[in-house]
Amino acid sequence: SAVMLRGLRRRWDSYKYRFVPWLALNLRRKRRTLRYVPESSQDKILSDEDVFETLLKIFKALFINDFSRQAHILAFLPEIKHKYLELLTVEQKTSKVHSCNLLSQHVFSPEEVLFNTLGFMVSRDRSSLVSAGTGVFVTKGFVPKGTVVSMYPGTVYRKHEPIFFQSLGNPFIFRCIDGVLIDGNDKGLSRSVYRSCCRRDQLGPFQMSDESWLTAAPQNPLAVGQYVNNCSHEKAANVCYQEFDVPAYFPVELKQYLPNIVYSHDIESLLRCIVLVTLRDIKQGEELFSNYYTVVS
Repeated sequence: SAVMLRGLRRRWDSYKYRFVPWLALNLRRKRRTLRYVPESSQDKILSDEDVFETLLKIFKALFINDFSRQAHILAFLPEIKHKYLELLTVEQKTSKVHSCNLLSQHVFSPEEVLFNTLGFMVSRDRSSLVSAGTGVFVTKGFVPKGTVVSMYPGTVYRKHEPIFFQSLGNPFIFRCIDGVLIDGNDKGLSRSVYRSCCRRDQLGPFQMSDESWLTAAPQNPLAVGQYVNNCSHEKAANVCYQEFDVPAYFPVELKQYLPNIVYSHDIESLLRCIVLVTLRDIKQGEELFSNYYTVVS
């Protein structure tokens, strides 16, 4: 029994600074265990329009940076191709454009694109909290208050959809206000389910979501939000979670950077995403800390 208790203690130490498993959250329907927002409160400090514009800005920059490998998409969208060629002409005046290929284009890493576009870099590293495992840090630049600094990737489950086996021992399941769940685990069954859904939803050359966040080199550098640790008495929260439903008019060529996918393909609804928004200015070298129970009135 002593060995079992020590094993449980080690497991708890690795989880306590993040979300407790969804299974434990739902054993009892107590308000304190759920992300609760009173009717008189609003859970957003950044408008959906601002979130949309931020994602559009960084995704367009990623698309242009990877322009030479987008020929299979642009062949189906000649009007889109013309628009991006104009952007390339403006942004890289010294480059020559031939067909879908950009000659002499310098290709940046996704993290460099993020820095060049929004003025900061974020990446995973060992957390400053003891026994917290991996955390997320601002590794370069400066992040002003009220900025989308990260995204929470994963498979999106609506109420009553099967997630029991994925939830076992899984500290990466995020519960939205309306009961929608997002499984941000990049290993095991969760990983397999996400990849299966991604390949199911692909339309010819068009990817409806990004599965590179499952690897060590995500193409969307914001897709590390599942590793943001919960705040503690020593470390106050500097980011909060905000729900965002991707509008139907979101550019199809940029969906390849969305790090979320719905579990059920046959239900018509907008894709739910979670962004992390800064509660204060954050400087280079600081770790991001969230508060699962944060409610912004």
